[in-house]
Amino acid sequence: MSERQDARGDVEKETLALYRAHLSKGRATLAELLGSHMEVESRGAWLTTSDGERFLNAGGYGVFIMGARHPLVLEHVTRQLHTHPTATRILLEPMVARAAEELVSVLPPGLDRVHFALSGAEAVETGLKLARANGYRRTVSFSGGYHGKTLGALSATAKEVYQRPFRPLVPGFTQLPYGDADALRAELAAHPGEVCVIVEPVQGEGGVVIPPAGYLKQVEELTRTYDGFLVLDEVQSGFGRLGEWWGADIEGIQPDVLLAGKALGGGVLPVSAAVATRKAFSPFDKDPFVHTATFSGQPVLMAAVQGAIRAVKEERLVTRAMDLGAQLLPRLSEIAHRNLPGMVADVRGRGLLIGVEMTEAGLAGELLIELFNNGVVANHSMNGNAVVRFTPPATLTPADVSYLLDAFERATRDLVRRSARMPEGASHALR
Repeated sequence: MSERQDARGDVEKETLALYRAHLSKGRATLAELLGSHMEVESRGAWLTTSDGERFLNAGGYGVFIMGARHPLVLEHVTRQLHTHPTATRILLEPMVARAAEELVSVLPPGLDRVHFALSGAEAVETGLKLARANGYRRTVSFSGGYHGKTLGALSATAKEVYQRPFRPLVPGFTQLPYGDADALRAELAAHPGEVCVIVEPVQGEGGVVIPPAGYLKQVEELTRTYDGFLVLDEVQSGFGRLGEWWGADIEGIQPDVLLAGKALGGGVLPVSAAVATRKAFSPFDKDPFVHTATFSGQPVLMAAVQGAIRAVKEERLVTRAMDLGAQLLPRLSEIAHRNLPGMVADVRGRGLLIGVEMTEAGLAGELLIELFNNGVVANHSMNGNAVVRFTPPATLTPADVSYLLDAFERATRDLVRRSARMPEGASHALR
């Protein structure tokens, strides 16, 4: 082993030790399962580790719709970084105004009031607070839904393992079956004028769960019929990921509040937003200090938003996401069902949000490892543990697509060989 390799090994050991000492022992253990690699560089669809290995990034939890370090985003961010990155929040500042105008220009009509934040969970909190400020004291979310882990967002994220350590949560939350319009009708009818409904157009963390055709329109109509308040969580599904600018566009719905995030910062900086109708936003208009955050709308973040919107428009990434998804989904499905008989339950997706559901969670963990061993980063689904999720960039080249499909072919075959060697009853690597 060379001195350079020795040095890299020492850095990896030191980093693992620092994770255990100051960050998370669990994350350190997970890193060891994946070989203790350290990512140190990224560009487009690819990331590079400290030992020089390159991986196709089909993960990132939906952040990289335009890949990493997109030139247009970097151009905007760099220019702002060298002029005025952080504002006082007292004076007028043009970047946030322009970013709001540009974001509104690509949203469904009527959504024209913007509150910028950093994380998706902060956007969710903003939407929930707007509902409460408008008098809606009850909230309906859906089984399998994922809205974040801050206290209000967690109250809507109906998963026992995440909620249990933090109870009591915010009162007034009810979970209903996703896709069941009759259950929603009954709840809204029982509490007319009181209910905020928060729903995802496609449940990403739920395991890429696609609702029945027409369901979102039914949700909107029922919410209006019973004088409710509709929050559409598009933190993961929005900004082109589904092959439309927004999931709202698929069925032509207009929520009271639409939540954006993940890709909104162009894969460079963390940005999210809650965008509301004028009526829904009115409590925040009355008092500019009732809902604020120091880093909301800071100039360098707003530069990233403007660069991201420009990139999506100029490179037609929404259309590319639709076309790439239509190319990848049937190929991934064919490979999975051919190579993993008895192990794969379903392959589904919309645009570049694609899920491979295994028959058990442990197999999904093993598939993630085999994908990594074959040069591809994918994600597990936090509320759908048996689902491996692919969220690749819309900037994939034909060579990238071939690489991804070839790697999936090898990974599925390797998984079968690994499973054949495992003793009966042995535990899987990731559960």
